[in-house]
Amino acid sequence: MGATTLITVAPTGAESAKADVPALPVTLDELVQTAKECEAAGAAVIHVHIRDDDARPTLDLARLRDTVQALRESTGLIVQLSTGGAVTDPYEHRLRVLDAEPDGCSLTCGTVNFGDDVFMNPWPFMVELYQRTQAQRIVPEFELFDLGQIRSLHRLLDKHGLPFGGHVHCDLVMGVPGGMPGDARTLVAAVEALPEGATWSATGVGRTSLPVMFAALSAGGHLRVGMEDTLTFARGLPVAANVQLVERAAEAARLAQRPPMSAADARALLGVRKIDN
Repeated sequence: MGATTLITVAPTGAESAKADVPALPVTLDELVQTAKECEAAGAAVIHVHIRDDDARPTLDLARLRDTVQALRESTGLIVQLSTGGAVTDPYEHRLRVLDAEPDGCSLTCGTVNFGDDVFMNPWPFMVELYQRTQAQRIVPEFELFDLGQIRSLHRLLDKHGLPFGGHVHCDLVMGVPGGMPGDARTLVAAVEALPEGATWSATGVGRTSLPVMFAALSAGGHLRVGMEDTLTFARGLPVAANVQLVERAAEAARLAQRPPMSAADARALLGVRKIDN
């Protein structure tokens, strides 16, 4: 296939409150509608956090299963569940996410200060989560918030082998208060430190979203966008819907002459298994 750009949409996250961000998709119907819009605009992967009936973050397994099934039935997107949850979620609940049988999941390669909170990912948890992804045939995306976490990724691969699907794909999460800054110089340093043969996307949180997007495209990387990470489209202009951010990313990718990658090509790249419906 020609040079294309894998676009992931992260539509909800666990940090923002629906009361503060009315456009945030928190119900299953809202999430499915968002997924359809974003797929049509060029997204190939959806990175999923879910909410309960009160719009609070939850890792309820039945809800996760229903969400995976609904997204599979209504879109062709690769369904990637967050194993981060909210910063308060216990490890056993985060591991249990895999039992919802997604195509993929996030795997964060270290602990990071996350604003005023701490996002805990100690080494034993990373190893257990990784080995479960291998056993349950789920493709992990390695989330990297800082350069030291890339060292932990190397250690994980050296000790426990390649992920299911045989391909290493990472996401550089940049601009989190406590993580690496969202600028071109840091992005280049992070990319140079990645395992040989790995592919990567980059996420710029908040006001770093555009600098990181352009730096990623110029360095041959892929993109993750969405209201999990960005709530302002431009200065003083709130994001009205996730599809706005996907359309902008797709337009930038086309300008870079690396148009959006299809979900089918993304499945082949990442080694996602075929699901028999």
